Amino acid sequence: MSTIVVDPVTRIEGHLRIEAVTEDGIIKQASSAGTMLRGIEIILKDRDPRDAWAFTQRICGVCTSSHAITSVRAIEDALKYKIPVNAHIIRNLIDGAQFVHDHVVHFYHLHALDWVDVVSALKADPTITAALQTCISPSRQENNTPEYFTVVKTKLQTFVNSGQLGIFNNGYWGHPEYKLPPELNLLAFAHYLEALAWQRSVARLHAVFGGKNPHPSFAIGGMPCAISLHDEDLATNQKADTRIDKVGLALVGEVIQQMRKFVDQVYVPDTLAIAGYYKDWFTKGEGVGNFLTYGDFPITAGMTGDSLVEPNNLFIPRGVILDRNLSVIHPLDMNDPEQVQELVSSSWYNYSVGKDTPLHPYAGETTPNYTGPQPPYEHLDVEKAYSWVKSPRWRGKAMEVGPLSHVLMLYAKGHEGTRALVDKTLTDLKLPLSALFSTMGRTAARTLEAKILADEMAVWFQQLQDNIKAGDLRTHNPTLFDPSTWPAQATGAGFLEAPRGALGHWVVINNGKISNYQAVVPTTWNAGPRTFVNNVPVSGPYEAALVGHKLANPDQPLEILRTIHSFDPCMGCAVHVMDAEGEELIQVKIL
Repeated sequence: MSTIVVDPVTRIEGHLRIEAVTEDGIIKQASSAGTMLRGIEIILKDRDPRDAWAFTQRICGVCTSSHAITSVRAIEDALKYKIPVNAHIIRNLIDGAQFVHDHVVHFYHLHALDWVDVVSALKADPTITAALQTCISPSRQENNTPEYFTVVKTKLQTFVNSGQLGIFNNGYWGHPEYKLPPELNLLAFAHYLEALAWQRSVARLHAVFGGKNPHPSFAIGGMPCAISLHDEDLATNQKADTRIDKVGLALVGEVIQQMRKFVDQVYVPDTLAIAGYYKDWFTKGEGVGNFLTYGDFPITAGMTGDSLVEPNNLFIPRGVILDRNLSVIHPLDMNDPEQVQELVSSSWYNYSVGKDTPLHPYAGETTPNYTGPQPPYEHLDVEKAYSWVKSPRWRGKAMEVGPLSHVLMLYAKGHEGTRALVDKTLTDLKLPLSALFSTMGRTAARTLEAKILADEMAVWFQQLQDNIKAGDLRTHNPTLFDPSTWPAQATGAGFLEAPRGALGHWVVINNGKISNYQAVVPTTWNAGPRTFVNNVPVSGPYEAALVGHKLANPDQPLEILRTIHSFDPCMGCAVHVMDAEGEELIQVKIL
């Protein structure tokens, strides 16, 4: 037996340590440890509920809008605020844009390098690369010539010749598990560079509706938008060059088209091309086999008047899938103390009722109690507490959340677009439906979800335009914002499907102040350490998915990175920065 430690796992948001016990190169047990504390619940105590969204948005610098919307929904639920239909649509558009933006960035800049040997691209023939792009994406016209790929190859060659690979410096280039031909590696690297420019452009949608990105603005009771409602272009003159810039709703429409075009012509074809060389990874990294969705994206077609989020009127349905059985969708009630619970038996927290007692978030506690080794340390004591991440459970079962859960739920519920897309993908790859329950299945599901939501964004945008043209410009009642109208005690829960999965915020309000606030984030569901039911260990999704992996080279555990990255970890949501004495580790000033 030997133990392999990956710390930190790079190309993720935040701090994650993986320890894997191997025998004959095969992982027998894995432990997932979040290595820094998240204390947003402590920060929010005794604050004004109307300010909670601005604080929770700082949980993460990636999915900022996700936490803001969820927090706003929690307060709206507690105070029974109903919002206009257009506010629902705008939130859908903001959340949908977050999904598409996040999925593209994750694939090209964080996860693709697990499959793409960047240095191998230097052996590529640009002419063959151009022909390859034409083959896998016939509708793409731009950036599709041998000259274009020659320029890209020269950029990469200059980078490598400098002796400073920068962000590519610690890659396992030349690893025997890399299987792509040089031309596909060059194509993927070219799209890596294109995605950098693309993501800057599409982030403008958040700025239009929320004023800025990251950390756009939100409001309890609706959306604080001040945008042009007209379709005309704004002409400006800059350095004697005439430039036409779209503004307001016209810009939103343009951004949605940019999203759809890149997803259809680049992201989807690249994923399928790469997956074809790694079909063995459709049988690895299965995980716990249980999937959970809170559901999201209120269906606004036909909606009139103001309303709260209706649990049975959501584009991504709510429910639970057990043991990979898509024929039965179990009902989910996030306010039921017997269903959603958090445990800290293997986490560095204390509960006043005892570490082994599960708590529903309304009664949740965030009391740090670090009992692990002092860094630097060789190994964690995984027989005791070993992570700053708590362990959420549904009726005692570990659940996977995220794009695979979303796609499976849509598929199981019979969504026609999802079924057609999934079936065609599996047919093209000559794979069964069961192939989705895997590392590569998780990665493919994220790509398919980006297309599903990008297409749906065009529908929501048309609904918004139609409503505005029909004169629906209602605003919420400002008197509801006055704390003197609130009840003395109130509880509320807000739910959202973030790019990484089920996100929930629970709030308890007493006399106008927050007395308890608990956020159960997607990476908590996926990265939580194992718990015990009748002395039987129950591993979380990360830990379960790594078991059985055979490492080709234990000194370069590429296989571990592939499976962990397939979940798209966001440890920034699950953990925050504090040392063992509770002191701030670093303060950065921008001058």
